[in-house]
Amino acid sequence: MTTAPSEGATPDGFSVRVEDTGDTVVLSVSGEVDMATAPALEESIKGALERAPKTLVVDLSGVGFLASAGMSVLIGGNQQAGGRTQFRLVAVGSATLRPMELTGIAAEFSIHPTRDQALSGG
Repeated sequence: MTTAPSEGATPDGFSVRVEDTGDTVVLSVSGEVDMATAPALEESIKGALERAPKTLVVDLSGVGFLASAGMSVLIGGNQQAGGRTQFRLVAVGSATLRPMELTGIAAEFSIHPTRDQALSGG
């Protein structure tokens, strides 16, 4: 497994750590995902998908706030993954899972409560 340092950690604590685990890329996101930080998440997802991994896991367990701009980025990433890459999210609780449920987009994703479950697909 190779781990890249946080990509562009911002003063508000937003960062994306990229981990390559063979045929899976894991993006560990932390901080707030809003209008200011969503473009950085979008670039991280695009970069990961360019590697054509079998699975892309976006781990939102370190996210304290997920705005509509962040949800739009996740929808776009899921669409870009298409049939060639399995797009999975790690999301639990009021900061990440609940906003996706309230907006009705949760059904669009493969959402898992833990990173291990997302990696195993179960």
